[in-house]
Amino acid sequence: MNRAVDVSVVLPAYDEAETIERTVSATLDRLGAFLPDGSFEVIVAEDGCADRTPEIAARLAREDDRVRHVHSDERLGRGAALEDAFRQAAGETLVYIDTDLATDMAHLEELIERVHTEGYDVATGSRMLPDSDADRPAKRGVPSRGYNALVRTLLRSELADHQCGFKAFSREAFEELAETVEDDHWFWDTEMLVRAQRRGFDVAEFPVAWTPKGDSKVDFVRDVFGMGSQVIRTFWQLSVQPRITRTRSMIAATGLILLALALMTVYLDPTAVLAEMRAADPALIALATLVYLASWPLRGYRYRDILAELGYDSDVGFLTGAIFISQTGNLVFPARLGDGVRAYVMKARRRVPYPSGFASLAVERVFDLLTIAGLAGVVLVGFAAFDPGRIADLTGAVTSGRESGQVGVAVAAGVGLAAIGVTALIVLTARSDRNFVRSTLETLSDDAYAGYVAGVVEDFTGDVQTVAASPAAFGRVAASSVLIWTIDVVTAIVVFAAFDVAVAPVTLVVVSFFAVSVGNLAKVLPLSPGGVGLYEGVFSVLVLAIVPAATWELALGVAIVDHAVKNVVTIAGGSVSMAWLNVSLTTAVEESADVEDSLESVAVRD
Repeated sequence: MNRAVDVSVVLPAYDEAETIERTVSATLDRLGAFLPDGSFEVIVAEDGCADRTPEIAARLAREDDRVRHVHSDERLGRGAALEDAFRQAAGETLVYIDTDLATDMAHLEELIERVHTEGYDVATGSRMLPDSDADRPAKRGVPSRGYNALVRTLLRSELADHQCGFKAFSREAFEELAETVEDDHWFWDTEMLVRAQRRGFDVAEFPVAWTPKGDSKVDFVRDVFGMGSQVIRTFWQLSVQPRITRTRSMIAATGLILLALALMTVYLDPTAVLAEMRAADPALIALATLVYLASWPLRGYRYRDILAELGYDSDVGFLTGAIFISQTGNLVFPARLGDGVRAYVMKARRRVPYPSGFASLAVERVFDLLTIAGLAGVVLVGFAAFDPGRIADLTGAVTSGRESGQVGVAVAAGVGLAAIGVTALIVLTARSDRNFVRSTLETLSDDAYAGYVAGVVEDFTGDVQTVAASPAAFGRVAASSVLIWTIDVVTAIVVFAAFDVAVAPVTLVVVSFFAVSVGNLAKVLPLSPGGVGLYEGVFSVLVLAIVPAATWELALGVAIVDHAVKNVVTIAGGSVSMAWLNVSLTTAVEESADVEDSLESVAVRD
């Protein structure tokens, strides 16, 4: 490696056999026009190509010592390929340009000099400044402007164009930023620029002349799941997560509950809600409590099967108590801080290492989410067939006339089938050597982000795979998950029956299944301890939409009592379990949170 090199220019290449030789030649000529001999290098970052690009790049590197070839046997993704090449580069000024040379190479000197001479940490060309000369067709320009506006709004960027493939970094800035950037694909550019601004680096944006090369189309997987999800992820990490402290979460949760109570007095009569609750049959409420209590030993049995697949044995009674304690923690503390309590209890009482404790919790959560989503989908499809008119109400379609009923059925069935289909794909992938999720996504998109999204889902299914290796264990865990959530629904059915509302038995079963499923999915958002408020709100809306005879007061009364029954059982069981196992909930939350943070830090470094 030549240490005299000051500037390293990287050309990210994926299947560029037709153009790479011309691009390398043009880049060398342009660099030679303003930089001394021996002070620069051109690196072809060849990213798992399937054509002759590797052969051509290797030949160019042999023929010219100013050219280097960085090869990858597998597709890394655009961002990861750039990072890999930059880490192997010799220069202190690191540059990359898209191999289609859409940006006029006359700007290359300005790009390099902004960092190399003028002292900026980052420099980027822009197609969207007033002095830019970019002939952008509407199919490219409109989505791009919308995307950049979203980034400026949500991520508080001051730049006009984040995706122009014409950027330079000082080595110091690159090395610091690369440690924090998580995306490996198309969002890498945006994340580098946003994080550079947040860290106080000097970023120069200047207008360039740009001519579109090739064709571009909207890709649903790349643009929505890929870029869109990354914007949301970065917004959460930079703007939301740093502000979520325990005190703020408690204040916010309390504020939300008080606000909901205040609004409740505007839109309905609280005394009417209380009247509905007082009129409920106490014997049926007690029965609902016993029904729900029966699900807890099943949770212990399921957790035993999960731990056994991880190589740890324990008794069902102890595990049921550990689950009681962690769920009580979720009711007491915001942001689902109780989830990590179980890992603490397992470490302190059964010497299960923290990583295994958190992994077992992840497996359980995955099966819960799959079961809830599957139940909601099955019930929604069934209800669409059972009562098209009411499902049209639920989906917001106009409900007058035969045509609107058909629209409602179609929308409802589509949503339900999608939930069932996604659940089935994940389970099939976890239970098979064939990757059904990846093959399905790649039929929808040929972009690199299809692989990225597939990777995210694979991480999810990997938790299922933990128990899927044993057909018997997989069957037991899946069956117990269905039974646990069915009991949860039966509890709601009994509570609903206690209110003596005039509703057909089939509708009663359907509304209970659907309200409980969607209500528990809403609780995934850690906006209040135990999802209090979220669950009741979603439950009430669904009851009101599906049950013709329901009023707001009745729907909310049923939701409050149903959730209260479940929370009372949880807290009572948690209190007994904490006394039995001699566990301090506060200590468990603090220690498990500290350990989880340290494990996440190690994972990021790795």
